Amino acid sequence: MIRFDDIEVTLGEHVAIPQLNLEIEQGEFFTLLGPSGCGKTTALRTLAGFIEPSRGEIYIDGTAATQLPSEKRSVGMVFQNYALFPSMTVGDNIAFGLKVRKTGRAETDRLVTEIAEQVELTGEQLAKNVSELSGGQQQRVAIARALVLKPRILLLDEPLSNLDAKLRVQLREQLKNLQRELGITTVYVTHDQEEALTMSDRIAVFNHGVVEQVGTPEEIYNRSSTEFVATFVGAMNRLSSEFLQQLGGSGGGSLAPKKNSYLRLEKVSLSPPTHGSAYICLDGVVADRTYQGSHSTYTIDSNGSRLRALVPESGAMPLAPGAKARLYIDPKSILQY
Repeated sequence: MIRFDDIEVTLGEHVAIPQLNLEIEQGEFFTLLGPSGCGKTTALRTLAGFIEPSRGEIYIDGTAATQLPSEKRSVGMVFQNYALFPSMTVGDNIAFGLKVRKTGRAETDRLVTEIAEQVELTGEQLAKNVSELSGGQQQRVAIARALVLKPRILLLDEPLSNLDAKLRVQLREQLKNLQRELGITTVYVTHDQEEALTMSDRIAVFNHGVVEQVGTPEEIYNRSSTEFVATFVGAMNRLSSEFLQQLGGSGGGSLAPKKNSYLRLEKVSLSPPTHGSAYICLDGVVADRTYQGSHSTYTIDSNGSRLRALVPESGAMPLAPGAKARLYIDPKSILQY
């Protein structure tokens, strides 16, 4: 569906993207993930036609699109700040692109009503000015304005970043459901790892203009191919050489103590596993506990490492600082680089 072929993007004297090769499948929810300034928005805007690459070609449906103007690429764009017209009604905002296309009044009204229902905007809200709506409602208007033109590709540049945490969770679920319902190829830019993991079919992790890994959320999280991906996506424990040596001496013999080694918090258990025999038990001392409702995060000192462990709340008496703890770890869960 979409292919970046040796794309280079230069902004002034700065090479924002040195060489991008990436393929996105038809109907896929594909996320460009990375920290600020890593090149993900530049890649999205290049796909949209707002930035011209200094080298390479972009293909859409097998056709070279690099020289096509933005309006000829059949893409719909939703910006971080929504870019709505505050003096217009919601209905007029959604209909703006249709009017530019000189779509008839009756057809415009039909399409606006149809898309408003899909993004859960009421007829009453269509008559209001955009400035009267909440941030979440304005985000829906921006998505409706992009979708009403029936683009082949929907591009979203951090569309949820201006919303509060609870609303972000609610709207990302609705957005993913809408994308699945419409079957539209979607390219989504975010720096939020949780957003990327929960919404995406596949993810490309960017770092300084370079894609470090492309994969499903499970592959990105559990089988991070580089140290940057491992430490950027989700929380990690950094393991000391002493800890690795102790683990190796207890049966984890394939570990290399001199490598940079990491273990995700939920991979550290404080109770014996109910299945499997691959777990190794090490002693530790509780340094701290943070209660978080459904679980607690324990900080435990063990063999030169300070590890955090996510422990589901079971109703049992919590371990206090200073208490002895036993850590159960599967060496296969440790990532080394």
